Amino acid sequence: MTAGTTSPAAAGPAAAIAPPRGGLRAPCPCGSGKRYKQCHGRARARETYVARPFEGVAGEADFVALRELVPAATLTARTVDGDEVVFASVLPVAWPGLRRPDGTAWVGLQTAGSSGDASRDLAAALRAAREADPGTPVAHVDLRGSGERLQDVLDPAARPVVRVHPGMDFWVDGLGDDDEIGAPGTVAAIRASLEKANEAIVPTEAVTSVPSAYWVRLGGTTFVRWVVTSPEDAFLDALARMHASRGDGAGGSALGEGTRFAGAFRAYGLLVPVWDLGPDGTAESVEEPLATFAERLDAALADPARLTPDERRARAGLVSRQVTIR
Repeated sequence: MTAGTTSPAAAGPAAAIAPPRGGLRAPCPCGSGKRYKQCHGRARARETYVARPFEGVAGEADFVALRELVPAATLTARTVDGDEVVFASVLPVAWPGLRRPDGTAWVGLQTAGSSGDASRDLAAALRAAREADPGTPVAHVDLRGSGERLQDVLDPAARPVVRVHPGMDFWVDGLGDDDEIGAPGTVAAIRASLEKANEAIVPTEAVTSVPSAYWVRLGGTTFVRWVVTSPEDAFLDALARMHASRGDGAGGSALGEGTRFAGAFRAYGLLVPVWDLGPDGTAESVEEPLATFAERLDAALADPARLTPDERRARAGLVSRQVTIR
């Protein structure tokens, strides 16, 4: 090697190298001997990280909810060229994508990506599913040479349709045991695994009075989690106004008697406030209170006044209960 020349391995993780065809666990092409995910894959993920990857996609909050909150659901969307595609919370064997025997392209939302941009990962999985033969799962997504994102693929004017399912039976809806997915007998094998998969499902239902809100039972209590698209600072200011008003009969930050605001977390750039409904809360029981809360929230968001000292203290308390999961 001549002076001034650097070997691929010595280039280090700062140099951009595309993932190998074998996936993130395959040896890194740089020759270091490490797996790609432990070598140049780390740098690639940092370089391409997008904090709010679904911004601009129709149904942004729905994508976040199905990726982080809802264990069994499907989101039906439309591409810019008019095709109907289905995003599922999760697919069998954690496949990134699948072209079903009827030709419909399906994509798994709760699948680990190859980059730091979830929108790009999902667009690549969708492209692979649309190009696959009917009945073929997508086992690996190749991102090389593609900068395409969901924002480029999906029709921005078509609102996705979300359906929450009680279990994973939607995996095989419309399929017969003789249909093949990947190999003979796969559909039958998926059916056999449904009971075990359904046992792990956390009871979840959509709350329809506001967009992208979901009731869930965790352990001995129930919660409602709402993915909001309002700017975070504005939302927290508005919530602080409402929280500080609890002494004047305005309702505060709770959703009614026996409920309390439990805190909030961030997921893919959006804030997700959470309310504790107690052990007996139901999705139906929170429909009207959450709709009323949303109306009061809109009024608080429109208030141009600066926060009072009491409201600033309330805001500080609300912020202290936030966490970021993505």
